[in-house]
Amino acid sequence: MVIKCKAAIIWEAGKMPSVEEVEVAPPRSHEIRVKMVATGICQTDDHVLKGVFPNIDYPVIGGHEGAGIVESVGPGVTCVKPGDKVIPLCLPQCGECGCCLSPNANSCLKNHLYEPLQNLMPDKTSRFTCREKRIHHFLWTSTFSEYTVVPEASIVRIDNDAPLEKVSLFGCAFSTGYGAAINCAQVKPGSTCAIFGLGGVGLSVVMGCKAAGASRIIGIDINKDKFTKAKELGATECIFPQDFKKPINEVVVEMTGLGVDYSFEAIGQIDTAVTALKSCHLGHGTCVLVGEPPAGSKISIDPFLLLTGKKLTGCLVGGWKLKDALPKLISDYMKKKFNMDALITHMLPFEKIGEGFELLHAGKSSMLLGWEMVVQGHL
Repeated sequence: MVIKCKAAIIWEAGKMPSVEEVEVAPPRSHEIRVKMVATGICQTDDHVLKGVFPNIDYPVIGGHEGAGIVESVGPGVTCVKPGDKVIPLCLPQCGECGCCLSPNANSCLKNHLYEPLQNLMPDKTSRFTCREKRIHHFLWTSTFSEYTVVPEASIVRIDNDAPLEKVSLFGCAFSTGYGAAINCAQVKPGSTCAIFGLGGVGLSVVMGCKAAGASRIIGIDINKDKFTKAKELGATECIFPQDFKKPINEVVVEMTGLGVDYSFEAIGQIDTAVTALKSCHLGHGTCVLVGEPPAGSKISIDPFLLLTGKKLTGCLVGGWKLKDALPKLISDYMKKKFNMDALITHMLPFEKIGEGFELLHAGKSSMLLGWEMVVQGHL
């Protein structure tokens, strides 16, 4: 049956989402309908709101970081059943393409980098209707709806004891940041690290560096209010760029000798990415690009920076194959192997999603929890 529920619709780029009643169609073959319990806002959702991505069709229901309970399944679904606790995956894992079959890649060929029409379901239709108009999906997740429909490649079952309002953060921010340190950089014990940007993703990078045994973890942000939390989670020191007249990469190099062993850009700004690379150790430093820059951005660097031995690498959702990784990560969380709860700062009802975006823009939160809704920001 069709379900009527609330959803936050972005009717056009640049306009705040409007919470309205939508109709959610039943799942078709190899699809799952999920009752969302918690969802989040991250910088990628803000890009959708502002119209930064050129291949997004409006109106659209955004959201890609959430957790919920399976309401019903379509024909052929075997990975979950009604009643299961699940996390929709913003990065699918089809298990069949060359990347999914490779131990060295997590960029499933069904993801939005290769499938530009993820504004619709795989059969190029939508399950959402409002005011008799078709509403587009986002990343096959659309967690800004009380009910959503996702394809089988974009969902994973998790422990039934997992607290959904908290583990929703594994859908993007925590997994991305933590994995950037553990998987993509492969931070070594005793090493030095610098994290540019201390929002939800950046703080998760801090936790990953600490878990990997880094001896020095330098947090960098233009908002001093984030420093206390960063130090709680493992940062050994924090830098406020406005305190210095010289480029911040020169400050980092002076602090560490020849630069840090690992640097992480967790904001999504090209100029910061270049600064992070320049902050790396002269002969062997690794810079990991974690934040998502606006579509069409170009990075320009002096090739000599790389000829000296520095490395520049990317990170897609922490390098995890999410179907395989999330159940284990959540199990580790429930065994208290890391303190992800410290990321949570606010709780909001779903109807106040606009306020969540405003807090994100103001840089006043790293994670916002709500209703049956989580709002999380990475700045």
